[in-house]
Amino acid sequence: MKDFDGWSEEELKAQLQVLREEHRDLDRAIAALEQVGDGDQLHVTRLKKRKLLIKDEMARIEDKLLPDIIA
Repeated sequence: MKDFDGWSEEELKAQLQVLREEHRDLDRAIAALEQVGDGDQLHVTRLKKRKLLIKDEMARIEDKLLPDIIA
């Protein structure tokens, strides 16, 4: 997990875009492996775990870009 303290807004947005693309790529790879049906289940599980880690990292960046405002 990366520490995003000190990153500029532009750097955070760029990293978020990279993570979104990787997340989409993993989604496609997982779907393709599952569609084939004879894919290595351990490999699919690892891809899904990586996808979840990326999703968590994206959420952390989004929280930094859009902090909660208590009204």
